[in-house]
Amino acid sequence: MDINILLVDDEAVDLEWLRRRVAGSGIPYPLRVVGTANSGFGALKILEQERADLILSDIRMPIMSGTEFARRAREIHPQVKIVFISGHEDFGYAKKAIELNASGYLLKPVEDNELKEMLLSLCESVEREREQKRTASAAWSLVGEELLIRWLKDFAAAKAGKHIQDVLHPLLRFGTAAALVEIDDLEWKTGEWTGREKREQIQRLLMFIRSYVEENMLGTFFRNEETRYLILSSVSEHEFPVLLEGLIAAVRDSSPFTVTAGIGKFARDEESLRESYRQAQAALSVKWLLGKDRLISWDVVEWAPGGHVPVPSVDEVLNRMLRAILEYDLVAVDDCLAEIFDRRQPLFRKNEVYDLILRITTKLHADLRQMGESLYELLKWDANQPVILFQFETVHDIKSWLRKRFFELSELLYVKKQRHKRKLIEEIMQYVDSHLERKITLKEVATHFDFTPNYLGFLFKEETGQHFSDYLNERRTKRVCELLSDPTLKIYEIAERMGYKNIVYFNRQFKQTMAMTPGEYRKKNKI
Repeated sequence: MDINILLVDDEAVDLEWLRRRVAGSGIPYPLRVVGTANSGFGALKILEQERADLILSDIRMPIMSGTEFARRAREIHPQVKIVFISGHEDFGYAKKAIELNASGYLLKPVEDNELKEMLLSLCESVEREREQKRTASAAWSLVGEELLIRWLKDFAAAKAGKHIQDVLHPLLRFGTAAALVEIDDLEWKTGEWTGREKREQIQRLLMFIRSYVEENMLGTFFRNEETRYLILSSVSEHEFPVLLEGLIAAVRDSSPFTVTAGIGKFARDEESLRESYRQAQAALSVKWLLGKDRLISWDVVEWAPGGHVPVPSVDEVLNRMLRAILEYDLVAVDDCLAEIFDRRQPLFRKNEVYDLILRITTKLHADLRQMGESLYELLKWDANQPVILFQFETVHDIKSWLRKRFFELSELLYVKKQRHKRKLIEEIMQYVDSHLERKITLKEVATHFDFTPNYLGFLFKEETGQHFSDYLNERRTKRVCELLSDPTLKIYEIAERMGYKNIVYFNRQFKQTMAMTPGEYRKKNKI
């Protein structure tokens, strides 16, 4: 593998001289100049795109000094080796280089032999570090993966066996972290595939991830489960997350799938390594809330060995809050949220708050599913994951965000309910219109729509602002007027057709509504 070098100097002539000397150094290592920059800002942009093993940089540059650039470069690539070059024999500059743990310090004009010796020494150091990682990886291949995974998962198990300790101890000496990588949305993305196609795609992705881990020396790869993989890494604590982000991006760009990774804290002993594994599990478990296709760190979840924290009486409050949401009672929704979050035993730890949010949303979703609704579909949480929850600094902020979303949920359900009621009322009106020419009652209509007469009458009045009996009388009268417009029909025939057995009662009912008898109505309208 090439050894990548980045060259930085604000003097164009010196920069070109340095590039040519590095390219023609003749040392027995494959050197590749990944970029040259005449400022710290330009060099940082290159580092965001390219991995560098060595940096040769002028220590004295305008705007951003070489030492400031070095500090920022280490944030991007913590293990990069930096050599400062300066034309000033100034102890102050050398002191800064020592403070930054620089790998070397050269004075201009740099002698060819001096540069060659520096490059040779640094390349040997890079190769030694790479070999240590390769050796550790090869050693792991001799360990039964199943035994290792079982030991990591079994929290109550004794210390690791000697065969595991022999390969664990060299890694733990430098610090090792566990990361779990999980394939996202596998079921719905492969729902229409055959079993063979699905297995081939999973195997192809597994081989891609394994190769990426080995080629980029992230650590040692294990197949933890069919769709979840373990990486144990001794890469530095600052660089490992950066490399994992690169893996996630590489999968996204080259596969029909995406992956989410959970990372645990760096460990230096066996029990801490198992803790790191559990932290990675906990981080990955909140993927539904934070979103997929990303890295979730242990410190985001603030995993605690104590496990779940019981929250007294939450279910009872949630039952009341669900009723308030369904009834569009926003005041009651707010009261329930206050009751949950503003208790006498406040939630001091973030993981308690996130656990509570999980309980709230899971229960509401389960209750709504029994009513044929989906909390996540209504609030579109699949497209807009509530990542913002993990940016809040106070419980009050989280409560305010939940209040807004549950108000939105209540309004969405209210609108759906109103549409359903409107549709029901329209169906009732259609039923009435189709049965006008016979005696029809509220009881009959209620029976047809499987309601009690009182409740149906209440719904009708609430939706139309009119009593059912008034509406029925109005429609029947209108129908009578339509029939009276037919001169071939006698009035008593119309009365019988409309279900009236008594012509006198028919005339009285019509007059109460129209302020005239049926005969007077015909004369007035010249029928």
